[in-house]
Amino acid sequence: MRLSLGACSVVVTYLGLVSWPQAAPAQVSTTGPSVVWRPAQPVQGSLVLLGVRAASRGGVRAVHGELAGQPLHFELYDGWFRAIGAVPLATRGRVSARLVIERAAGARDTVIRSLPVGTRRAPSERLQTDPDFVQPPESLGPRLRAERELVRGLKHRAHDRARLWEGPFARPRPGPVTGEFGMGRIFNGRLRSRHLGADFAGDEGDPVLATNRGVVVYAGDLYFNGTTVFIDHGAGLLSAYLHLSRVLVAPGDTVATGQRIGLVGATGRVTGPHLHWFASYGDITVDPMDLLRLDLEQPLP
Repeated sequence: MRLSLGACSVVVTYLGLVSWPQAAPAQVSTTGPSVVWRPAQPVQGSLVLLGVRAASRGGVRAVHGELAGQPLHFELYDGWFRAIGAVPLATRGRVSARLVIERAAGARDTVIRSLPVGTRRAPSERLQTDPDFVQPPESLGPRLRAERELVRGLKHRAHDRARLWEGPFARPRPGPVTGEFGMGRIFNGRLRSRHLGADFAGDEGDPVLATNRGVVVYAGDLYFNGTTVFIDHGAGLLSAYLHLSRVLVAPGDTVATGQRIGLVGATGRVTGPHLHWFASYGDITVDPMDLLRLDLEQPLP
């Protein structure tokens, strides 16, 4: 990646349904209610689809639970309770899902499943730049702390809203991806951060599109991110669009898939115009490209 498209790295220090290939089969429990997940081995920083189906007797009325400490929002479709969860980028080895299954007769079962997690493979890039570009002055400490808390709150509150997204997610830009999720950023010989988003090429003023239906929960300027729009898609999912030159929506607006929400820019800590696309499930930052494979209705065994 050229420096002109990659200098948004510092922001990733605090910014942290999918139709996976059929070659990656779901995992199925052998006792009690069927519990499945896809892909069979999710990688670090990815989304995962979980499904629960009742055994032949004692039908399931509802399912609650959590994966990696984040609540799961199950919906019934085609005989399965389905939910999207997320695997943190820092996960090593396995991650646990805790499911509470409510039966029609009133009984409850608690089921624990351990999901194997694969290592995310991502390249690193080495950049030489002015040290002041990497490390902001100490005087900005209060502002940066306030902005970190702002982003944390937006991510966490995505669990409070019912699912708004519908149908497939769309790309925010038609151009090529110039920076992938998880890429290590080595500034002046030192690993400073990982790139927690996907960068899309674009010229100043090119349109940026909402990737799915949701509510605009923030539109404004942040130190690292520049002019930014956050969209709450509900049921834990949040997306953001960074370094914009102009915002075309306001907080409280409900946007549709493909709607123009802003224009490509070079605001914030970058050296050239591009779009940084960000996604999270609750408190967990994930590869936004996983959203493009999102499909709650995919067949389960």
